[in-house]
Amino acid sequence: MTRRKPVEWTKLDNAAKIFPPNSNERDTKVFRFVSELKDDIDRDILQEAVDKTLLLFPFYRAILRRGAFWYYFESTELEPEVTEESKLPCSMLYKRNRRNLLFEVTYYKNRINLEVFHALTDGTGALGFLKTLLYYYITICYKDDFKGALPVLDYDASLSQKMDDSFQKHYSVKRIPKTVKITKAYRIQGRKSIDNRIKIIEGLMPVREVLELSRRHNTTLTIYLVALFIKSIYKEMPARSKKNPVILSVPVNLRTYFPSVTARNFFATISISYDFSSSSDELEDIIAEVKSSFERELTKENLEKHMNRLLSLEHNAFMRVVPLVIKDKILRLATRLSDKGITATLSNVGKISISPELAPYINMFNCFVSARRPQIAICSYQNNLVVSFTSPFIGTDIQKNFFRYLADENIPITISSNAKEV
Repeated sequence: MTRRKPVEWTKLDNAAKIFPPNSNERDTKVFRFVSELKDDIDRDILQEAVDKTLLLFPFYRAILRRGAFWYYFESTELEPEVTEESKLPCSMLYKRNRRNLLFEVTYYKNRINLEVFHALTDGTGALGFLKTLLYYYITICYKDDFKGALPVLDYDASLSQKMDDSFQKHYSVKRIPKTVKITKAYRIQGRKSIDNRIKIIEGLMPVREVLELSRRHNTTLTIYLVALFIKSIYKEMPARSKKNPVILSVPVNLRTYFPSVTARNFFATISISYDFSSSSDELEDIIAEVKSSFERELTKENLEKHMNRLLSLEHNAFMRVVPLVIKDKILRLATRLSDKGITATLSNVGKISISPELAPYINMFNCFVSARRPQIAICSYQNNLVVSFTSPFIGTDIQKNFFRYLADENIPITISSNAKEV
């Protein structure tokens, strides 16, 4: 008789708790990483690579369960099955009362897609999984090129380090700040598709030229693109709505500020605000204000306060005994209130590096997220910078504004989309 493995349970990290009660068909809380290779994908080799990768990320072999007081991950013997892409991007992975894995690997021609439910991990954690997957796929597929000299796997964190709940590790009860007041932001409106299809528009451009453009404006690439996004939104704002500021939510990788190599969630968000009712609409002025906001917000002390404020709710004795059905309602309400203070989101994954031996087999990386509001995700690989817009709205005026500003600065851009017209 075969002995079954003992079932293991894992608590959700602090950031993960917000996703299960707020995921639905319109906002699945799923994000996607894409790696485009030089050659078409071999399905069987990709399946083998996924199986090997999962041995180093056993936490990914889990389903999400509801307890009396909290959600939790339960280990499972379910195996991921690699398939050719057939569903809409960022379709639902977590469905209540359904036992299924919270990530999915698909392929299309020469592209590998990794989709993840955000409760499982954040972008940095998922990127570690994808880079490990690529390591196995490339070294198996092109094994004759690596005779006797396999490259080093560049994400070599131990299992305990990958499983680390870094929120709890860095939580300090001594510095719990007061609740922050939410400023009502300008909200983008538009007609949505009937089937909840997100509109994806990708702009591929040379990173060196965009970096040089940012330097001409005496700022960083991230700050320049944030300011450009704000300017692009402003151009479509009705006059009566300019009394409300444009507020962008910008996720921050906390691993940059606190020691951690966890493969789970470890991020915070900062708010970058610009008020056109009292400030200039000139790009230089927007850049100056955005730069000032980044300098003010991106400090270890400020991020620690933000992290402790969120964790204090989790450690509250009353909240611990509140039934999950009530917690869900509280978290949905908190999300709706928080949404009032957000116009759009911009996330910069940053420069993606890979082992030099693997680089010749990879063309580019890309990433994007499900969207209940317009969002930008940015990543670069070698000299390829990809800026991906996702939006629940059919209209594309903001996206057009953004890319036209860059084109007017003589940045060569290749646009691709799942839309019929861009």
